[in-house]
Amino acid sequence: MKCLRFPVMAGIVLAVVAQFFAMAGAAAQDAPRVKFSTSAGDIVVELYPDKAPKTVANFLQYVKDKHYDGTIFHRVIDNFMVQGGGYDSKYRQKPTRPPVVLEASNGLKNENGTIAMARTSDPNSATSQFFINVTDNAKLNAPSPDGFGYTVFGKVISGSETVEKIKATATGAGGPFASDVPKKPIVINSATLEKKS
Repeated sequence: MKCLRFPVMAGIVLAVVAQFFAMAGAAAQDAPRVKFSTSAGDIVVELYPDKAPKTVANFLQYVKDKHYDGTIFHRVIDNFMVQGGGYDSKYRQKPTRPPVVLEASNGLKNENGTIAMARTSDPNSATSQFFINVTDNAKLNAPSPDGFGYTVFGKVISGSETVEKIKATATGAGGPFASDVPKKPIVINSATLEKKS
């Protein structure tokens, strides 16, 4: 009997592990994906509504409303992040819906390649602007120096070379900003929800 116990237990463990990976695979398939077609190339981000439900719903509504189409990356800081989603190519700020509640304490970290919501000093002020981390930014995680952190809600799964191109672009003053604006505008031509295959 003792000889049989290990194979039976091993079989149970393997079954549980297989079920876990099957569930993880299903969750990954269910994760919405948004494709940014920019003047520097395409970027595809995968979103995590299980971790940041209000943030993802807010972001997807802006995508559905075509809010991001024609906006620019207006703040680019190499070795930090690239930010966009709020201004058109004439540096006019686009109107937004009410802000979304902070969801920074969701276990996701501001690591290289993740996408997070930009905000003011008010932790619950995020609207449409987002940023892509181009390095590990631990200081932006909850609790950050201001005590709140920045909500990560997805990550880049395709087009990292486009992000690299954006972060390396020459910057200076532009519109109402004294610095960090790409000298050659980088435009988000469209943001679209990718259809499941």
